[in-house]
Amino acid sequence: MSSVSQAILSSWSFDPKITLGIVAVIILYLRGWRILHRTSPARFPGWRALAFLAGLGTVWLAIASPLDAFSGLLLSAHMVQHLLLMSVAPPLILLGAPFLPLLRGLPRKFARDGVGPFLTWPALRLVGTTLTHPLNCWLIMAVTLFVWHMPAAFDLALRSPAWHKFEHACFLGAWLLFWWPVVRPFPSRPQWPLWSVPFYLLAADLLNTTLSAILTFSDHVLYPTYLAAPRLFGTTVLGDQSCAGLIMWVPGSLVYLVPAALIAIKYLSSSNPLVRPQMVRLKRALKSPSLPVRNSLLARVFRKLNVSDRSVSLTPRFSGVTGTVLTSATVSISTVFRTQWKLLPPKTASATPTGHFDLLSLPLLGPFLRTQSTRRVMQGVLFIIALAVIADGLFGPQASSANLAGVLPWTYWRAFVVIALLAAGNFFCMACPFTLFRKLGRRLGLPQRAWPRALRSKWFGIALLVLFFWAYEAFSLWDRPIWTAWLIINYFLIALAIDAFFSGASFCKYVCPIGQFQFVASLVSPLEVKVRQPAVCADCKTHDCLRGNALQSGCETDLYLPRKSGNLDCTFCLDCVRACPHDNIGLLAVAPGMDLVRDSQRSSIGRFSRRLDIAGLALVFVFAAFANAAFMTAPVVALTRKLAAHFGLASSQPVTSILLFMALLVVPATVSLVAAYASRAASREPITIRELFCRFALVLVPLGAAMWAGHFLMHLFVGWGSGWATVRRAATSLAGHFLTLPSRESSTLPIGIDNLHALQTILLDAGLLLALYLAWRICVSYAPRMRDAVKLFAPWAGVAMVLYAIGVWIILQPMEMRGLAALILPT
Repeated sequence: MSSVSQAILSSWSFDPKITLGIVAVIILYLRGWRILHRTSPARFPGWRALAFLAGLGTVWLAIASPLDAFSGLLLSAHMVQHLLLMSVAPPLILLGAPFLPLLRGLPRKFARDGVGPFLTWPALRLVGTTLTHPLNCWLIMAVTLFVWHMPAAFDLALRSPAWHKFEHACFLGAWLLFWWPVVRPFPSRPQWPLWSVPFYLLAADLLNTTLSAILTFSDHVLYPTYLAAPRLFGTTVLGDQSCAGLIMWVPGSLVYLVPAALIAIKYLSSSNPLVRPQMVRLKRALKSPSLPVRNSLLARVFRKLNVSDRSVSLTPRFSGVTGTVLTSATVSISTVFRTQWKLLPPKTASATPTGHFDLLSLPLLGPFLRTQSTRRVMQGVLFIIALAVIADGLFGPQASSANLAGVLPWTYWRAFVVIALLAAGNFFCMACPFTLFRKLGRRLGLPQRAWPRALRSKWFGIALLVLFFWAYEAFSLWDRPIWTAWLIINYFLIALAIDAFFSGASFCKYVCPIGQFQFVASLVSPLEVKVRQPAVCADCKTHDCLRGNALQSGCETDLYLPRKSGNLDCTFCLDCVRACPHDNIGLLAVAPGMDLVRDSQRSSIGRFSRRLDIAGLALVFVFAAFANAAFMTAPVVALTRKLAAHFGLASSQPVTSILLFMALLVVPATVSLVAAYASRAASREPITIRELFCRFALVLVPLGAAMWAGHFLMHLFVGWGSGWATVRRAATSLAGHFLTLPSRESSTLPIGIDNLHALQTILLDAGLLLALYLAWRICVSYAPRMRDAVKLFAPWAGVAMVLYAIGVWIILQPMEMRGLAALILPT
C-alpha cells in the first residue's frame, strides 16, 4: 500500500463525543419517526427518514473523514468539507422534517412536562419566527460566509482546533437557517410565498459566485497558513486556491440553481394543483349561506355600490398553510367605477387591450420605427460602414488589430447583434445592408422565379452556416482582413443575384447563414412582431400583411400574421405593419423562449415537431457556440497542435477541421438521438423519436444563446479600446486630411476580468434555467403524471447540465485573444 493511501486511511477521526451524539440523535429520530409513520404515513414516508440519516451521515463524513485532516494542508479539501456542511447536509436534514420525530422520540413524560412548557413559551416562538424569516436567514448566511472567509478568521480556524470546530458549527447552523425557507420543514409555516424562493436562491448564488471568483482568479495567496503547509499531490498554493474556488463555484452554484429551477417549475406548472390551483368560477348567488363571514361583508359592500351579482365572482383557492380550500368573492374595480362613479367609458370588444407592451405604441419611437425611410437610413448607415470595412480590408494594413475588417465585424458587430437579440429582437436583420438593393436587382427586368421546392428548407442554410464556422476556424478569417473584405463583397453579390432571379425574400429565408443564426437566436428574444387583436384579423378580407397592396409590399418571407407564432423567419422589416389597413400589428413583448413550448401549426413553417431541419439548425447553433469558444482556449489549441505533430502534419488545420465537424455535426446528432431514445424508453410515452428529437433540440437554444453572448461580450470588452484607434487610423488613411478624428485614451477592459467571468457565468445560469424550464413544460404536456414527466425530462436535463459545465470550464480557461495576439488568463 502506498504512503498516500496509508495516510488517508489513518486520518479518519472517530471523535467519541461527536459520533455518540450523532448516533443518539439518529436513535431519537427513528423512534419518533416510526410512531409518526404508523399514524401518518403520507406525512412521514420512508424517504424522509433516509434523507435525515443521509444528512447526519454527511455531517459525520465532513468532520470525521480524511477531509478534516487534509483541510489544514489543502484549501480544496477544506472547501469540499465546507460544501458538505453548508450545501449538502442542511437540506437533507430539513427534508427529514426532524422537529416532530425528535419530539416524539423523547420519553413521553419528559416531552410533556420538560420540553412542552418550554416550546409553548411565547418568547421562544417569537425568537424562532424571527430567526426563520427568509430575510434574516439570508443575512445570517451572508455574514457567516464572508466573516469566516476573511483571511484573519480563516487562518485562526486553521491554527486552533477549537475555533475550527466553532467555524464548522457556524456553517452548519447558518445554513440550516438558510435552507429553512426553501425546504419549509413540517410543521413550520412559510413566511414568504413560493415564487420568492428562486430569487432567494439566485441571490445566494450571486454571493457564492463573487466569493468563488475571488478565490479562483486571485494572483496572490489569500490564506498565509497554507504557504507553510507541505505540498501534496504536486500542487502549488495558488493552484490549490484556484481549485478550491472552482469547487465552490461550479458545484456550489448548482446546489442553488437546481433547486431554484425545480421550485420555479413546480410553481409555474399548471399540472400541479397544490402550487397553482385551478381557478373555477362558481355561478352562485351572493346570499349563499355557505359563504364565509368576510365574503358576506363584501357582498353587503357590493350591494351598497349598486354592483350587480353578475359582476361578482366566487373563486375557490387553495391555502398552502392550512391545507383547506377557501372561497373568496371578487369584483372588478372597473365595474365599480363604471356603475357608481361613471369614470370609465363603456367596455367594447374593439378597445380591449392586449395586455402586452407594444414598442410601436410608444410616442416618438413607435412612429420612427414604422416609417420605411427609417429602415432605409439604418441600412444605408450599415452599408457605408461595410464599404469602409471592405476598403480598409483590401488596402489597409493586414494586421487584424489595426484594420477595420479585423475589428468591426469580429469584435463589435457580433457582440452588438447578440445584445440586440437578447435585449430586444432581430433588429440587425431589419438594418441588414445586403438587402438594400433588392428592388434595384428586380428592376433589371429579369424573370422572377419561385425558390426551388427542393431547397425550401433550412438544410441549405445549415450547410452554409457550418461552412462559415469551418472557414472561420480553418482559415483564421478573424486574422485575415483581406479575406474578410472579400467575404463581404461576395455576400453582397450573392444577395443581389438571388434577389434578382427569385421572388420574395428567398435569400433571407433559405440562404443567408447570418440570417439563420439570428432567426434561431431570436427565438429567445423578448419582442415579437405580432397581431394585437386576433378578432380584427378574423374579419379582414384583404390580408394585406401577406399579399401587400398598391403602396406597400407584404411579408416577403410568407408569414401570415394571424397564424404567425414566434420570431423564426421574421426579419423585423415591419412591412406587414405598414401594409395592415387596420393598424393591428405591433412589436409586442413576449416571454422569451415560451414559443418553443407550443407545437401549433405556424404560417409557412408548420409544426416544430415535424421539422428536422429546424431542429438541426438549432443544434448547430447551440453546439457551435461551445465549439467556437473552445477552439480559442489554450488547452484545445495545444491539443490540436499535439495531434497534428503526432500524425506528422505540417499544419493543425486538418485536425481542426475534423474536430470542428465532429463538434458541429456528429456530436449534436448522436447526443440528441441518445437522449431521445433514453427519454422515450424511460417514460414509455407513445411519442416518436423524430418528435422528441425535434421538440427538445429547440429547448437548448437559450443555453446556446447564453454561450454566444458570453463569448462575444468577452471579445467586446477585451477589444474595446481597439475600436476608436482603428477607426481613427482608417479615417485618416481613407479620407486623408479631410477627415481627422480626435485622439482618445483607450481602455482595454471596461470591467475587470473577475466581473467579466461573473457576467458570463450569470448568462450561462440564466440560459440553463430557461432551457430546463422549457424542457419541463414540454414534458408536462406529454406526460401529465409527475413521475413520467421526470423520466422524460431527465435525459435532456442531463444534456443541458453537461453543456453548462462545459461552458463554465471554457470561460475559466486561458483564451487566445484573436486579433490582439495575447492570452487572457483567468487570474
